Amino acid sequence: MYRSLRSAIPLLLSTVFLLMGSGLLHTLIAVSGDALGFSLVGLGALTAAYYTGFLAGTFIVPRLTHRIGHIRAFAFCTAIVAVLVLLQALAPSYGLWFVTRLLQGVLLVGLYTLIESWLNATQTTHRSAIFTIYMMLNLGAGAAAQQFMTLDREAFVLFGVIAIMVCVASLPVVLTRQPEPRIKAIPGVRVRRLYEIVPIGIVGALISGLLLGALWGLLPVYAYSSGLDAAQVGTYMMVAIGGGVALQWPLGRLSDCVDRSLALGLVALIAAGVALVNFIAVPVAGCTAYMCVFVLGGLCFSFYPITVAHVVDYLQREELLWATGTVLFVHGLGSAIGPLLAGSLMGRAGASWLFIWFAVLCALLSAYALHRYIWKQRQLRNDRHFVPMVQSASIAMDLHPDTEPQGPYMEDLEAARD
Repeated sequence: MYRSLRSAIPLLLSTVFLLMGSGLLHTLIAVSGDALGFSLVGLGALTAAYYTGFLAGTFIVPRLTHRIGHIRAFAFCTAIVAVLVLLQALAPSYGLWFVTRLLQGVLLVGLYTLIESWLNATQTTHRSAIFTIYMMLNLGAGAAAQQFMTLDREAFVLFGVIAIMVCVASLPVVLTRQPEPRIKAIPGVRVRRLYEIVPIGIVGALISGLLLGALWGLLPVYAYSSGLDAAQVGTYMMVAIGGGVALQWPLGRLSDCVDRSLALGLVALIAAGVALVNFIAVPVAGCTAYMCVFVLGGLCFSFYPITVAHVVDYLQREELLWATGTVLFVHGLGSAIGPLLAGSLMGRAGASWLFIWFAVLCALLSAYALHRYIWKQRQLRNDRHFVPMVQSASIAMDLHPDTEPQGPYMEDLEAARD
């Protein structure tokens, strides 16, 4: 375990600084854009531009990596991201910000992919522990970064802090003595095929993207427009992301103990109720608001991991790569569309209607997941020879603990397939 963790330390350090920079950037863009007079629809479009770049980056950056290698590609992407961040500080123009957010999406998803693929290649043992640490760092760094909003009221300073973090993120990778992984061909996206095998995989990934795109891009706007200052917005976002850190493990364990479609349906149903409570009765200031957004954030951040685990329950190991890319593509598509639709709703009805957006999506996900669970139980009663196929993994999902064969159960599963 110690050797595995030591070999992963440079990549995990890069993850911390990179996620701190990008997490702070999401909030700063929302707060600064609102202060500059950008409309709610315009702010939603900025987030949509980021996730559109996110989608494009899944195709562009792997080709760059294949050409120049992991280390050079990582250094190249971090340098360009830092330049784009400083451009946003120097020229607060909506048109420029739109272009920079698009390019940041391309480059940042490339950086995440580089880190994850490298971890996949270097970790052959203790994947469960490394995956847990990686996921905790992902959300923990994003939550901690929100406190930088208290450092200075000048946006220029905070943009500078973000650029520094992104540059520092490149240092552990550039200095590492770990060998670069071999680059494998990336299979194509197969949305229809995955829907035929695991419908919840497509629906869950899409709704999770619609939710989280709006959460990252517009929840700070809601808080700022409700009267919180920049420092308080940072704390508010830290609490929401902190909920994801705190609740991911227990909710993940819940999905291991019961049928995952049932777990997803129940978690989404509770999230819909919390969102409605937040809309109807909770002012943005006060302990109750922080408690509600903590629970809501924790529940919403769990949708994607539970969906991923459900998808890989039904796939063989050789199917995981294309399934992973497909789930990420659909999630990114939802993340690009969500801020546009939610921003339009907020612009017409008011900022607090963001929670109606959350409630409706959670209710739809709950209804579909519970419908699939009931349908599955009927099928089980009609077919006693049904064999659940439990395995697992994801794009970082090859790091997921369930990707490791589970002893004699896997032998039974292969026999059932034959």
